[in-house]
Amino acid sequence: MVEIKSVETVAPVHKKQLLTYPRLSEKRIGFLINFNVVLIKEGITRIANRFEDGR
Repeated sequence: MVEIKSVETVAPVHKKQLLTYPRLSEKRIGFLINFNVVLIKEGITRIANRFEDGR
């Protein structure tokens, strides 16, 4: 899951959204990419969810 933004600062609500989307689609990893930074590596946030898959 990839969430793309171009904002001055990443707000906590953006990270909460990124936690919700992968959980609903049963994916474990999501990336939040903010393009409003000098170096793109400074704008990348990786978030991992834990979920029960029933196995």
